[in-house]
Amino acid sequence: MGDISFKIIPAVMAAAMVFSLQACSAENGSAGLIDDAEALRDAIAAAGPGDVITLANGTYTDLEIVLTGTGEEDNPITLAAQDAGKVILSGESSLSLSGEHLLVSGLTFKDGQTPGKAVISYRTSKDDLAYNSRVTQTVIENYNPALRSEVDSWVLMYGKNNRFDHNALIGKRNTGVTMAVRMNTPESRENNHRIDHNYFGPRQILGSNGGETLRIGTSHYSRSDSGTLVENNYFDRADGELEIISSKSGKNVIRNNTFYKSRGTLTMRHGNNTTVTGNVFFGENADHTGGIRVINAGQNVSGNYMEGLKGTRFGGAFVVMNGIPNGPINRYDPVIDAVMENNSIIESDNIQLGAGSDPERFGTPKNSTFTGNLIYNSDGRDTFTIYDDMSGISFADNVISDNTDQKLKDGFIKKPFTLTRAANGLLYPNALQVGAPRDLVVTQKDDVGPDWYVKPSDIAGFGSGKTHAVSPGNGTVLEAVKAAKAGDVIALSPGDYTVTRLIKIDKPLSFIGGGAANIAFERSALFQIEDGGSLQLSGLTINGREAPDNEGNSVIRTSPYSMMQNYRVDISDTVFEDLDINRSFNVFSASKGTFADDIRLKNVTVKDATGHVLMLDAEVDDYGIYNAEYVTIEDSNFENIGKTLATVYRGGRDESTFGPHFKMTGSSLSKAGFHSRNKSGGSLVLHGVQVTDMSGNVISGSKPIKINHTVGEPKTKISGNTFIAMPQIEVKELNSEFENTAVIENNESRKQ
Repeated sequence: MGDISFKIIPAVMAAAMVFSLQACSAENGSAGLIDDAEALRDAIAAAGPGDVITLANGTYTDLEIVLTGTGEEDNPITLAAQDAGKVILSGESSLSLSGEHLLVSGLTFKDGQTPGKAVISYRTSKDDLAYNSRVTQTVIENYNPALRSEVDSWVLMYGKNNRFDHNALIGKRNTGVTMAVRMNTPESRENNHRIDHNYFGPRQILGSNGGETLRIGTSHYSRSDSGTLVENNYFDRADGELEIISSKSGKNVIRNNTFYKSRGTLTMRHGNNTTVTGNVFFGENADHTGGIRVINAGQNVSGNYMEGLKGTRFGGAFVVMNGIPNGPINRYDPVIDAVMENNSIIESDNIQLGAGSDPERFGTPKNSTFTGNLIYNSDGRDTFTIYDDMSGISFADNVISDNTDQKLKDGFIKKPFTLTRAANGLLYPNALQVGAPRDLVVTQKDDVGPDWYVKPSDIAGFGSGKTHAVSPGNGTVLEAVKAAKAGDVIALSPGDYTVTRLIKIDKPLSFIGGGAANIAFERSALFQIEDGGSLQLSGLTINGREAPDNEGNSVIRTSPYSMMQNYRVDISDTVFEDLDINRSFNVFSASKGTFADDIRLKNVTVKDATGHVLMLDAEVDDYGIYNAEYVTIEDSNFENIGKTLATVYRGGRDESTFGPHFKMTGSSLSKAGFHSRNKSGGSLVLHGVQVTDMSGNVISGSKPIKINHTVGEPKTKISGNTFIAMPQIEVKELNSEFENTAVIENNESRKQ
């Protein structure tokens, strides 16, 4: 059947124009299908215990499903798709349910956004909640609003004794937790919800706070117990922010979940007496992959397995925080009476003890134990960082490899041992009973989600598609772009090209020139990256002499509107020249509400640009939001740049993100920063960048490098560079009374 669309207007009418399922008597086994609004409304009102309501296959637009009723434990009121996965809810569709013993199965939400706070809500009003109810075999995929700053959630659980299982949540791109357990009324506390066997699919880096995948409670009710069970779920590349799971309530059980290549940690952010056991973390050596962060009192962290985790600081493999004694409800409580035992931490970079220690967070751990854990790194380095007095933790019977020389001595046994990978995929020490249990059953990707749903693979990479050969001529480049699909390559033959129209990039595309393709352009930009787009350039010469005589041109820019999908820019072996037709001519500029996973320049030359090479400072609201995660410049040369080589801005003091990262190696910069419109007064400005690494560069005759540390423990290292006729590097700690933490060493400075 075709699309079915209902216009749902005014609040009272919206409640009445409910999309539900036809009530079919469990006794007579009626199998009638519903695709009519009036029949659906009547069916929901008539439904009783044991009734099955079936929605016909098809795509339904702007449907707000409100399921209410009272079923029985063995005879729920059931709302189901005719065929699981073939009932598509799009546009501004949603599902809310209230009552008792309700069951929803087989729906798919995609190609739309929620009209309210959530796509699926276990309540129909503030007072009407769901109890003993279940949503299963349901998918929400890429169901996002137009603005990445718009806040919503995909699933909100209220009431008590509800279950959310065998579902898939994939591709949330805007601000807001993917799934949350809400506790804002007494009826939703001590709820005993169960969240199990779900596939929490890839969530891209948000670039700000508000990107948790699962949150249980909030700081307002963190002294209350939730009692939520989270088990046998699979978190696949859940990269939203620092906290993958944020437990903000008491007496939760988080067990036997698998975290694959996910940036961040399972965090006991608030609340006491939570149990974290049998969870498996496979970092695959990916940047910022973390494990478990321990905060508050009475936490039990036992029998977990961590391998290949590269996270640092709050995002480390195993982190024990400092807290604030008798602090406010929204801050960090000290770790007291924690049990941390029989965990395996293998080939992982960082175990942090007393993390966050500062004049406010001075409460060290007390009455806690760290016993029977296995710590192994093949290179034998000390993975422990100790920030404060750890006498409140008793260390006993922990085993480390005999080549390790670490600060902590008592409670650690050095033994020679080898690791063998068992049938469950985990590494265990031969002949030693220590660390994670040998009978741990690892939740696999195939164990979770709807049984009918095919889980997504990686997005198309550069050069993964077909090659389109292009010769010089009128409109040949634009025609090739029009015909190209994601991952395709536009191969430019030697010669001169003049592009008369803006090239909009809405898919990953590569433009390859082999070193002899010369491009001029007549619009204010050559390329504009749209939602879904990524851009690779190689072997080109791009000239700005035909651009309009207007201020603010860019060779590459992002859409001026908010982009929901992160993008990548990869430029190599390319020359940009004559970008000086007017003021503020940039190589690349990003707009507010856009985010790059990676911007990379290798063997790039830029000559005579009146603006910035990389303009990444559109997010100036100081909320911890920024424009790019990784900015890398290698073996490149920049000369006569009016403003800055790069301006990267991340304002605010939020600690929920990892970036930005800036790396510059083997490159040269000369005569930069002297344009009268360069308000920064610098040749390179890094504000709030969390990781800076500059080495092997030659920087001469330019305005100063300016670095502002704003939050966290930024790592700034400037080493092995040559500075010629340069002012001193300016490093400021904007929110700290301590001396700046930048490492500036082994650089050569000379006047000429």
